[in-house]
Amino acid sequence: MSNLHHPHAAFGHFAAPRYTARVTVLPQLTPHEAAAALAAHREPFHAGYYAFYSTALGGIVTAPGLMVVPADDHLVHRGDGVFETLKCVAGGLYLWREHVQRLLHSAKAIGLRVPWDEARLADITAQVVRAGAHRDCLVRIIVSRGPGSLGINPYDCPAPGLYVMAHELKPSFMEAHPGGARVVTSAIPVKAGFFATIKSCNYLPNALIKKEAADAGADFALAYDEQGNLAEGATENFGIVDADGRLRVPGAERILSGTTMNRALELAGVLVRDGRLSAIARGSISRDAVRAAREVLVFGTTPDVTSVVSLDGAPVSGGVPGPVGRALLALVQRDIRGNSAVRFDVFKGE
Repeated sequence: MSNLHHPHAAFGHFAAPRYTARVTVLPQLTPHEAAAALAAHREPFHAGYYAFYSTALGGIVTAPGLMVVPADDHLVHRGDGVFETLKCVAGGLYLWREHVQRLLHSAKAIGLRVPWDEARLADITAQVVRAGAHRDCLVRIIVSRGPGSLGINPYDCPAPGLYVMAHELKPSFMEAHPGGARVVTSAIPVKAGFFATIKSCNYLPNALIKKEAADAGADFALAYDEQGNLAEGATENFGIVDADGRLRVPGAERILSGTTMNRALELAGVLVRDGRLSAIARGSISRDAVRAAREVLVFGTTPDVTSVVSLDGAPVSGGVPGPVGRALLALVQRDIRGNSAVRFDVFKGE
């Protein structure tokens, strides 16, 4: 008899699996036992986890094992949420307002209600940073669709979730690697315009771009859109200084508008005024323009302004950090530490 119409014909003979090995009986934990197990859990990487707030807990914890998210939060199994990562240096959150406004914009774009206004988010974030007891740290703020089901319908979730975590801030890239960064070109397709311009928690393409860089032994990877124009990296913006001395970054259509990049462009005005740059421009940047650039720059919350010295194995800027990259890095780092107008002091009054 023919198997052509048998439902399992394409996979050959189907047989139910048999498990004969003896297995350890798993304990059924009481809530107290489960909480104790989480609180006692330690991994080497937990050393960089300082403090965590969760609407699921209704408070702040400092035991890393308790920094967990409910499995039925649509953040976990659907990537349905938005987030921001901020840098806290010497007790001040850099570009707080810009990050919060982008968080609220991203949430609005995906129809995610945020019941916490900026003042309440500021209060919660400040309390988390203080509980973490590190004046230098990174802060991750996540607004999720919330728990409600293991389905995909956002309306299954009666209320959003909020998670705020203070964790280790490592030295900026150029502090740790003053010789500059090695970059490769990514083959991962960039996000479509709508998804590129919001900071959602669906970061699989970004993770794969970073994997490419790591697999190639590079520090970063940059991506191009379907027209061959420069887009962005895994968590970074890119720009160039072209042959005419213009500082150029991509237009806003296919990238996340980076807070550090935008601030660096504002600060770069001084370099135009003193002649180190001829102009600052936003718009399409072709692959050929990137290859011919005097300098290629990386912008981001953690890398600040990083100079690229190698792109796909070819030297950039003679294989050393260029003058515009060095100058912009100095301007941004001075701004981070010394400009109270763009810092939110979370320890003020203590």
